[in-house]
Amino acid sequence: MLLDFRKLGAWKWALSAICGLMTLFLLLPILFIVALSFGSSRWLIFPPPGWTLRWYEELFADPRWIDAAMTSAKIAVIVMVLSVVLGLLVSLALVRGRFRGRAVLRAFFLTPMVLPVIIVAVALYAAFLRLGLSGTLVGFVIAHLVVALPFSIITISGALETFDPAIEDAAILCGASPWEARLRVTMPCISHGLFSAAIFSFLISWDEVVLAIFMASPSLQTLPVKVWTTLRQDLTPVIAAASTLLIALTVLLMVIAALIRKGKAR
Repeated sequence: MLLDFRKLGAWKWALSAICGLMTLFLLLPILFIVALSFGSSRWLIFPPPGWTLRWYEELFADPRWIDAAMTSAKIAVIVMVLSVVLGLLVSLALVRGRFRGRAVLRAFFLTPMVLPVIIVAVALYAAFLRLGLSGTLVGFVIAHLVVALPFSIITISGALETFDPAIEDAAILCGASPWEARLRVTMPCISHGLFSAAIFSFLISWDEVVLAIFMASPSLQTLPVKVWTTLRQDLTPVIAAASTLLIALTVLLMVIAALIRKGKAR
């Protein structure tokens, strides 16, 4: 290797210190939010004068917060399933297919990752107003699917590219049908890619706020939109409690994904 971290000498400690400082810089805002969610003050004051679980009690006692959380979970689960299924089909076509324009088609599917989210949101909002989908569950799912699908395509395509098609051909030679070989051989071998695509798709939909603001209606709001609207009206620590739950779920899913990838690597 051109660069071996263990042979850097004194630079190893300098790089470790820089990495630690950057990690602390990124984590401090999150730690502040978590601390504020347990603060006893009615206002967002740091450091908190005391500690309490009052704001979590108010959060779970308010049906508006519960409805927003359930709406976010419902949309995220639907987007996750659709993103994995569509991402698998598109990835099979892009990796296994041999047709003209394949590179252009791949770039087209990845366009939502390059464009600013606000541009995608404005375009979808204008289209959904004409189609009558604005403020509907279908509109939410389609909008979130647009930004989640590229991540599924990237992860599933990467898993397919590392899978040897000869294994699938061997299963067919042993008597399996093409679809049986894909289901019983290919799918288990790329399961880490499918699971990563599911995790990323769920989290993208769960945390998305810009698209959700454009898609929301008085009767249909996701949890990030509820946090945003409450933040503009009242700086209550309930916002910090809701944000902490969002962070906790995101961290939990990312840890699970990392553990599964580690297990697959072994």
